[in-house]
Amino acid sequence: MRETEEETGSLAVGTRAVVDVPATSANLGPGFDCFGLALEWHDRVGLEVIEDGFVAEVTGEGADQVLTDERHLIVSSARAGLADLGVEVPGLRVRSHNTIPHGRGLGSSSAAIVAGLAGALALAGRALDPDWLLRHANRIEGHPDNVAAAIHGGFVLAYADERDPEGTVRVAGVPVLPEISAVVWVPAAPVATEVARGLLPATVPHADAAANAGRAALLVHAMSADPSLLPAATRDWLHQSYRAPAMPDSAELVRRLRADGHAALISGAGPTVLALTRGDEVAGLIARDTPGFAVRGLRTGGGVRVVARAEREL
Repeated sequence: MRETEEETGSLAVGTRAVVDVPATSANLGPGFDCFGLALEWHDRVGLEVIEDGFVAEVTGEGADQVLTDERHLIVSSARAGLADLGVEVPGLRVRSHNTIPHGRGLGSSSAAIVAGLAGALALAGRALDPDWLLRHANRIEGHPDNVAAAIHGGFVLAYADERDPEGTVRVAGVPVLPEISAVVWVPAAPVATEVARGLLPATVPHADAAANAGRAALLVHAMSADPSLLPAATRDWLHQSYRAPAMPDSAELVRRLRADGHAALISGAGPTVLALTRGDEVAGLIARDTPGFAVRGLRTGGGVRVVARAEREL
């Protein structure tokens, strides 16, 4: 989406844009590094062109933990997007109100990346381009499942197109029955994605890989046609058991929920636990005794959206 020279330029100081970006859950059990689900849970991010400097002002989740200079993930992502568009800014201020917990397997870093890139498009007066967003977000994040869901919304399958010599990531959307909801149990302590990934073996038994492939296919059917199959469809052999030592309380909660017939799983790299369920079962799941976890019922959400922007000529 690189623009021609005559379409490039500088943005005026005071140009503003506001975007909402959703939390996401990756893997959903058997769909390791390919399935993503957007949730009705958002961070709101405002971007403003300023006279000088690149700064972030953060409130809410992680406000006392994140960098607030040009290294902030939203700031750096927005700058990368603007550079690709050929648009210059003298400085940039990001104001982010975070509600998505950090380091809990709910796509907070993907949300930041997508917010920055979508904000760059909005500042430049361009419509959101899902292909452009995915290409750049995947390059920054390193894997496409969360960012694809944050961009497109709903339940998505992200895959590399081998016919393309550059391995372009494509997205297939899967319809989700309206009666399907999610419940999440968020523990107080985070687990770094790098730690969780470091526990995975380099190889797995062929039988485990085959079983996972079958359950991933079954999950597509369960989400779009038959929710009664969700417990069986969310069974995984590739990653959750290997990561259990890093999140024993979450692993035990998954075990208890599944023993009671619920489609429970580790969200992304964890340690949040997510259960896919019918809407009429949400209240009962929330009422369960789960000390140490904050519980929340959620619907499937839409993708990133521009809430407001200033129309300025470049």
